[in-house]
Amino acid sequence: MLHGCDGVTRHVRIWAQQLVEWDYVAIVVDSFRPRNVTTVCNYGMLVPPQLQAMDAFNAAEYLRARAEVDGKPIGVIGFSHGGWAVLKAVLADTVRQAGAKPFAAAVAFYPGCDPPNSPLQTDTLILIGEADDWTPVDRCARWRDAVERNGHSVQMKSYPGALHAFDAPAPPHYYVGHYIGRNPGAAADAVTETRKFLGDRLRPQ
Repeated sequence: MLHGCDGVTRHVRIWAQQLVEWDYVAIVVDSFRPRNVTTVCNYGMLVPPQLQAMDAFNAAEYLRARAEVDGKPIGVIGFSHGGWAVLKAVLADTVRQAGAKPFAAAVAFYPGCDPPNSPLQTDTLILIGEADDWTPVDRCARWRDAVERNGHSVQMKSYPGALHAFDAPAPPHYYVGHYIGRNPGAAADAVTETRKFLGDRLRPQ
């Protein structure tokens, strides 16, 4: 699990607990504190998404060595800045750079969506609000349409009226110049979509 621009928060821990309730092993990766960073909001390249993606691959390697994982498939979920990192981690160039096994599933919540520079290596789900003024839905639609699928799937679901951080606990408010906050309908649907997407890929019949 990859956090947003404000680091590991209650929001990420709630999601980790949700995954545990679904009988997954969950690890929250802190990409900031070991680097003496507290926030990168509006300064995302202080900890570039490529670097956070490398942290995800290192965490996956750690998990594979644990008895309770024991070779089972591993997925990655990221939020905002962490979602941006997820969309790096699913691409062939990043997998090659990490010298790692690709993730079996990836979920990117309201990610930054740079143009993809190499083929897809992981089935990917993007969940984003149509009223997001921080990571615009149109950029992610272009990412979805441009990426070379390479035999993998890309799904994207956008929620009318939903803001950035639509699944976070806080109600709509301004934060570092952006209007963000919870949309209960979108949040509930995103839980359903995430559970199905992960289940289909991490628990194949």
